[in-house]
Amino acid sequence: MRHIAVSLLLVAFPQAAFGVNPSEMLSDPALELRAREISKELRCVVCQNQSIDESDATLARDLRVLVRERLAAGDDDQGVIDYVVSRYGDFVLLRPPVKGATLALWGGPIAIVLFALIAVFVFFRRQRQTAKAPIAATPLNEQERQRLQDLLAEKEH
Repeated sequence: MRHIAVSLLLVAFPQAAFGVNPSEMLSDPALELRAREISKELRCVVCQNQSIDESDATLARDLRVLVRERLAAGDDDQGVIDYVVSRYGDFVLLRPPVKGATLALWGGPIAIVLFALIAVFVFFRRQRQTAKAPIAATPLNEQERQRLQDLLAEKEH
């Protein structure tokens, strides 16, 4: 029964099974806490949707070790982040700063939503105008009128 409960927990919370290995942890609890907080702010470059604290990728492990080495060497939190950014760029930050190079990251989703809202508005406006517009009947030309009379005559016979 216990094995089933543990298996269910691992399925429900898969990140609990990955991430920081005990061998990576620092012996100083205060430094380890700082390392975990910094690791939650850095993106796994391989996974891209996880922090290095959550990821089990080899590169994420290497970055976690690097963060702990920098903290053990005496760097402050921002110094560690700056060091990692200097090596991997702003992409490694889960919340990149707003600047020219990252403007598409911040403005892109907003632009897409605005474009979609405008497209929906225009679509429904055209639909409403089309529904209101009267259907204009064009008069038949002489050839069409003759064809219609022939069809009606055939139907009577």
